[in-house]
Amino acid sequence: MTGKEAFSLALLLLAGGAHAQRTVTPPPMGESRPPVSNSITQDVVVTDKSGHPVPGLQEGDFTLLDNGKPTAIRSFAAVEGSSSREDLTQVILLVDEVNTSFVAVSQERTQLDIFLTRNQGRLPYPVTVIFLTDTGMKQMNQPSTDGNALAARLAQEEGTLRDLRRSAGFYGAAEQMQISLKALRSLAATLTPVAGRKLVVWISPGWWLFDSPNVYLSDKERRGFFDAIVEFSDALREARMVLYAVNPLGTTDAGSIYNVEWEDFVKPAQKPNRADPGDVSLQVIAAQSGGQIFYGNNDVAGEIEKCVADGSAWYKLTFDTQQAAEGDTWHTITVKVDKPGLKVRTRNGYYAEP
Repeated sequence: MTGKEAFSLALLLLAGGAHAQRTVTPPPMGESRPPVSNSITQDVVVTDKSGHPVPGLQEGDFTLLDNGKPTAIRSFAAVEGSSSREDLTQVILLVDEVNTSFVAVSQERTQLDIFLTRNQGRLPYPVTVIFLTDTGMKQMNQPSTDGNALAARLAQEEGTLRDLRRSAGFYGAAEQMQISLKALRSLAATLTPVAGRKLVVWISPGWWLFDSPNVYLSDKERRGFFDAIVEFSDALREARMVLYAVNPLGTTDAGSIYNVEWEDFVKPAQKPNRADPGDVSLQVIAAQSGGQIFYGNNDVAGEIEKCVADGSAWYKLTFDTQQAAEGDTWHTITVKVDKPGLKVRTRNGYYAEP
């Protein structure tokens, strides 16, 4: 597989004893990366103490900081539901059969059926179901608000028993990561020209972080991972794509280290020498996009509903980016609301260019 065809993640076990170091070769970049626009759209969700989106706020309630400095809000819109084609909300439910066991995927389908058929099958936004298998992504349907029809279509789909397993060890995990990152990159590219905001609910425990002292990265490999991190950040922002990570394993996996170890990487990589494979984990990318991470709950349908609720009330802010002295300079974006007891979720920043 060539670099142009996919994210090639080749992991090589160095010669040695039982504790030999393993080196992770980063994914090659795409043919080109879109330049950072002078104006950025920042989609913002404000929630109350119970986590419910709060409507009705005004532009004067918001303050936007770029690297800690107050920045003018060039345009502002308060959106409830989908008030126009430009602000249309779409939902993509991605069923991950690569990183999830066959049994768990079967249980997950039952939860999807519950979500789709609630409220007499009337969905608040167009929903697309996508399956991620060892051979790539398969789209089940065109966007639809008819949950009953989608549930009937889902019942006709047969699960794919994978050749890859977590038990395949280091190399199997590397291939799972490769397939997953290729799918995420492809999805962002597909959604970029589509108008509106996209809520992508990735139903999966996620892929390995390779957070081990036995995994060795050279300076060149760290540079490669840093380039991939920047590309993902730019791609999801350009697509106005919010990623949500929903672990379908429920209470059986509630105490797994995989549910929390990603937190060590959630702070954005600002320099190539600080980049790691964990920086491109599912949960990290979701958190940085302004989405949410759910695990340890058997009510997967309810967790999906919480993700979709982010489309009920949100705010669209645009601002002008700052010019950087050198390429790929990280800028932290902070959005504050002048109301007590409210929380803000939004994309955490951008990589500025000269």
